[in-house]
Amino acid sequence: MADEQILVCASDAVQEGGRGVRFALTAGGEDATGFVVRYGGKAYAYLNRCAHVPIELDWAEGEFFESSKLYIMCSTHGAIYVPESGLCAGGPCRGGRLRPIGVVEREQQIYWQPDDYVRPVRA
Repeated sequence: MADEQILVCASDAVQEGGRGVRFALTAGGEDATGFVVRYGGKAYAYLNRCAHVPIELDWAEGEFFESSKLYIMCSTHGAIYVPESGLCAGGPCRGGRLRPIGVVEREQQIYWQPDDYVRPVRA
């Protein structure tokens, strides 16, 4: 299972500092979503759950970056996160971080990797 990879989308669906792509998963046994964004030319994936209050981040589907395109921002309380690490950079998430999800990009496709906490959607 450790090497399992699940297709998210084509690589060109995730533009630098632009719209992210959401995907369904199970987190800690509960239905949830993850998302992938591109920053600095690299794809990063996180659980779509703010470190401040466990709510989804995007203000419109796939819209995760704030206006400068430098940070991922929670649409509800304005918590901002560093795209490369998921660490809280400001706002009410002090000391928090987004839950990373392993992501692999190959052959113009982006895949996510389940782990002990994030799993594929239950059948």
